[in-house]
Amino acid sequence: MTVSSVQSGKKPSWLKVKLPTHDNFFYVSHLLKNKNLNTICQSAKCPNIAECWSHKTATFLILGDTCTRGCSFCAVKKGSPVPLSSQEPKKTAEAIVAMGLRYAVITSVTRDDLPDGGAEHFAQTLEAVGKKAPEVKREVLIPDFQGNDAALQRVLAANPDVVNHNIEVPENIYPLINRPLINYRRSLQVLKRSKELGASTKSGLMIGLGEQREDILRTLSDLRGVSCDLLTIGQYLQPTKQNAPVQRYYTPEEFKDLQELALKLGFKAVVSGPLVRSSYRAHALFENLTTKAE
Repeated sequence: MTVSSVQSGKKPSWLKVKLPTHDNFFYVSHLLKNKNLNTICQSAKCPNIAECWSHKTATFLILGDTCTRGCSFCAVKKGSPVPLSSQEPKKTAEAIVAMGLRYAVITSVTRDDLPDGGAEHFAQTLEAVGKKAPEVKREVLIPDFQGNDAALQRVLAANPDVVNHNIEVPENIYPLINRPLINYRRSLQVLKRSKELGASTKSGLMIGLGEQREDILRTLSDLRGVSCDLLTIGQYLQPTKQNAPVQRYYTPEEFKDLQELALKLGFKAVVSGPLVRSSYRAHALFENLTTKAE
């Protein structure tokens, strides 16, 4: 697998995205603003926001908009969070109904300031969606809850259809993005424990921060070692000048190669591409999983 070199100040052509023009985009934007809800689409400066919102899909960001950790790859606001909003679970459920979603993805900032990491709030949001729209499939993209097993169990007790927890990058890249090495093994344990508790599991990997091919393959092997079902692989893009710089741009062909390798390792479904993010086309990935289970 070859890699392309970084072009200073210029992204490759395959990373260009269209500006939003569809009415649905502005409908979603207004709805979220009206209900004072956050999305990871906005907070993380996702390149797919125009495509997803135009199709009336969004990844809801709960527990506020401020993360207590300082990972250098992430554009989400960092600092001291505000108190939780008791209305957030209800408003999230209402927005999901208003958008007519059949598949909802709910994620959060990391809240190490809370004793349970926000697990109870996560569970209440899942339960609110289940009560308001029982036909909607629910995927959660959770933090590691600092390894708190009771917190993880509380979220899974709300019966999400998919439990997603991103490994983010290969283990050797963790120190380069301001993440303790111990967090890599903790993330694998979150996925392992979720599987033991009966969940369908999913993870996401970013590449382009200086890893080598063997680092990627080792990460894929580690994820399969904890029986992770679903996988997304995407190109890291520097969201602001304050974030870690891109070291490599991988070509679409290279992403296809990684997808084929991951499937051979035993993942049930894989989405791999330059603009892929952990919630990108989540419904299609879930459908692939359920089809294989039949």
